[in-house]
Amino acid sequence: MEPEAPEPEATEPEVFLTSDLARAARALTKVSAQVIADSAGLTRKQVRDFEKGKSLGKGKKARLREALERNGALFVPEDGVAGYGVRRILSHERFMKLNTWEGEGGSLS
Repeated sequence: MEPEAPEPEATEPEVFLTSDLARAARALTKVSAQVIADSAGLTRKQVRDFEKGKSLGKGKKARLREALERNGALFVPEDGVAGYGVRRILSHERFMKLNTWEGEGGSLS
C-alpha cells in the first residue's frame, strides 16, 4: 500500500480588486478616499495610489474591498456574457432617499 500524498496547504484566496474597480466603486458610492481609508485602516495616500495603479498587499486590498462594500459597492464577477464590474448595492430610488434623509439630518437605518 502506497502512502497517501499530503494534502496541499490551504492558501489565502487572491482578493479580486483592480485599481479601476476601486476608483469606480468609490465614484459610484460617492465616498471620499479619506472615509474609505479610515474604514479600511489605510491612509488616504494608499487608497489614491492604489486607484492610480500602484500595488497593495493582499491583506490591505481585502480591507479596501470590504470598506468599499460596507459603503455600498457590489462587485460583480466576470461571467460568460460580460466582464467584471461594480454597481451600487442600493437601487437608485433607495439611494436617493438615503441622500435626502442624510441631508436632513435623519437616520440612515
